[in-house]
Amino acid sequence: MLDVAVIQGRGFRNVAQDGRVTGFQFQLRNPNYRGVAASLLDGIDVVIDGERVPEHVPLWTLQGRTSTLDELRASTDVRWQLDEPATITVPRPGGLAVGVHTLEVVVHLRRSYFPPMVSRTPFTASASPVLVPPAPDGGLRYGVSTYSYTQDVYTSMTLEDVFADIADLGATGIEILGEGNVPNYPSPSSAWIDEWHGLLERYGLTATNYGSWVDTTRWRDRDLTVEEGAEQLQLDLRLAKELGFTSVRPKFGVTSWDLDPHPIWQGVVERSLDLATELDVVICPEIHAPTPIRHPVTQGYVDFIEKTGTEHFKLLIDTGIFNTAPVLEMSEEIESGDGDEVPEHLRPLAVPMADLVEVLPHVHFIQAKFAQVDDDLHDLHVPWGEIIPTLTDAGWSGWLSSEYEGRREPGRGRDQVRRQHALLRSLAARR
Repeated sequence: MLDVAVIQGRGFRNVAQDGRVTGFQFQLRNPNYRGVAASLLDGIDVVIDGERVPEHVPLWTLQGRTSTLDELRASTDVRWQLDEPATITVPRPGGLAVGVHTLEVVVHLRRSYFPPMVSRTPFTASASPVLVPPAPDGGLRYGVSTYSYTQDVYTSMTLEDVFADIADLGATGIEILGEGNVPNYPSPSSAWIDEWHGLLERYGLTATNYGSWVDTTRWRDRDLTVEEGAEQLQLDLRLAKELGFTSVRPKFGVTSWDLDPHPIWQGVVERSLDLATELDVVICPEIHAPTPIRHPVTQGYVDFIEKTGTEHFKLLIDTGIFNTAPVLEMSEEIESGDGDEVPEHLRPLAVPMADLVEVLPHVHFIQAKFAQVDDDLHDLHVPWGEIIPTLTDAGWSGWLSSEYEGRREPGRGRDQVRRQHALLRSLAARR
């Protein structure tokens, strides 16, 4: 699906020729109510960061053909269809810098059913697109959680749009929520499973982590038994394997504000380890605020790893534990009842990097939780300038999976994920 905005969220990038960056490009939706012959195009004014580009300079790519404005005006067999974006390429030696830019365009179309004096019609649009650099070679791997697109996916985006967005920003991993993204969960059709694998191949993405739940209070009058919890986890392990995932995050029900997992967690995992080993899928419980790393919950997981010696039970770190400022505009509101301006569960833990280094040998996956990256690529809450060097210096080479959990205005998550990737990759490239 195309974006509602004329300037599309995908397609904003530098372009290179013979190893040199020669310009930048972006994509436009046809702003008219009908498709038109390309000969009716009459130029495009581009203003990038306040600098005006003459209307005859940009190149147009339509239906796989790249043309100058004069070539379009003389064309007889090229059209700009309503369901196909136009790619606009602007020559500019060195291209654009990484980060947020201001882009304004005026598309001029001639409409032959208007009187000649007004037939040249301007369509104006503006946007603040984000230029994301390529991921640095080696080391950290970059993915995105579908959770970042909550309230966009299935409303203004299809699941394939999510794939397209992730691939467009140069990420290579996709993390999903089983009950959030698998139709007819827990029994998707074979046709959907084939479609899923087709999307992975088409967009060059790797299935990374599969989010699941063990709802210990599923019934009001009793908690799940160990056997029932193991049945749930094993169902998700098998489904995750069928979809190509290499880890499963089971979110066990909790019993306190410290997120102490329900006591059945250990028995559930013990009964599921053989299956996880057989499937070669890692079970990854989540270390999530308000639980820090130095805490009995985390230590209990580490003790289990060391006691069993297993390679199929490891930690998942949610980077919200490193917040240095409270996130007061969360996507989900929770009433804590303590009456404080900043509820206890939202108070920043500011977990030190030394604690992360201590557990990194046991960390399989990192959810790069964040809520806001500003126009200067500064995260208002998470100290990425400390986290990225810590990971690279330690030689950790797992997945960083963007998990946007800020305000849910339409399209905001898509923009914020691009900002975060521009920030993370810029930091990694400096190491």
